[in-house]
This record gives sequence, C-alpha cells and structure tokens, in this order.
Amino acid sequence: MKNTKKIILAISLLVLFVSSCSVYNSIMNISKLQYKLGSVNNFRVGNTLISDKSKLSDFNAIDVVKLTSQVLSGDFPVSFVVNVLAKNPNKTTVSNSSDITLKEFPWTLYIDGKETISGNISNPVLVPSVKNSVVIPLEMKLDMLDFFKGEGLQSIMNLALTLGGQKGSTSKIKIVAEPTIGTPLGNMTYPSPLTIVDKSFN
Repeated sequence: MKNTKKIILAISLLVLFVSSCSVYNSIMNISKLQYKLGSVNNFRVGNTLISDKSKLSDFNAIDVVKLTSQVLSGDFPVSFVVNVLAKNPNKTTVSNSSDITLKEFPWTLYIDGKETISGNISNPVLVPSVKNSVVIPLEMKLDMLDFFKGEGLQSIMNLALTLGGQKGSTSKIKIVAEPTIGTPLGNMTYPSPLTIVDKSFN
C-alpha cells in the first residue's frame, strides 16, 4: 500500500512538473510574440478601387464629380484591409515549444494620429512556434469625414491615396491591440495594449 501511494505521488508530481513546464513555455512564447504592420489591400472609396491611382487627376471626370458630391454631402465611405504580421521569433526548432493561438485581437485603428474605428478578429489565428509569421487581415470600413471634418476633396483624397493608392503604405497607420492568447491555464490577455506600426516587429 505504501509503495502504491509513493508511485501515485511520484506520478502526480511528474504530471504537475510537466504541466508547469508547459505553462512556463506558453508564457515565454507569449512574451516573444511580435507584431508588425504589413500592407494595405483593396482600398475602395465607395465602390471605386484606388490601388492603381496615385493622384486625383488619375480619376476620370465622372468619378471626380461623384467624389466631390460625396464630400459636399458629408459622406466619404472607404473600405480596405490592413494586414498585421504576427510571428514567434524562435531561432531553432525546440521540442517543448508550442504554437500560439490568438483567441482574440481587439484593435483600434489610428489614421494620421487620429483614433477611428475598433474591431476584433472573427476567428482564432494560429501562430507557428518556430520563426514563422502569419498574416492577420483586419477589415476596415469607415466614413473618413467622420474623423477628418472640414477637409476638402483634394486633402482627403490625398490621404486615402497615401494609404491605399498605387504607392500606398501603412506609414500613416497604427494599430493598438490587446491580444488574448490561449494557454494551458486558460486565456491570457496582454497586461497593456500593444502599438503596432510598420517599421519593425515589436
């Protein structure tokens, strides 16, 4: 009987140790996970795709009249996708490393320093454990005149083209997010919001 109890105790301690190591590794992986802004895709003003345009004069006369009418009526709806890159920067394959699952990714979009809309991912995202990155596409829909009131057509179109035009970039965008990660102990949320920009992984 005593030997049986010792075996049960030893097994229990081993399970606890393995579980503790798994939790520790998960927490360490969370601390290593890095993010960066990628590209902006499929930028539309209303129903007009602007990814092949670099200035207002690239639009035909009908589109310019339509855009001017929208601005005068206080309506300038845009839609686009911001691609966030997430990676686990492990250098080598480690037997006790594990993939990381982003359960939630509540975000807020800033354009040219102004806070605009907020959202979340619709499904969990798996980030591989070894030196790989995944793309998290965030779909954006907003009326730019809600946040850039008083701007004329030229000014607001220049901003839209800077974001999603032929030479568009994410230099005027940042994402502030509070990721929630799945771990053996349950979901864990970052202790403070992360600011994600296009310059480097952080």
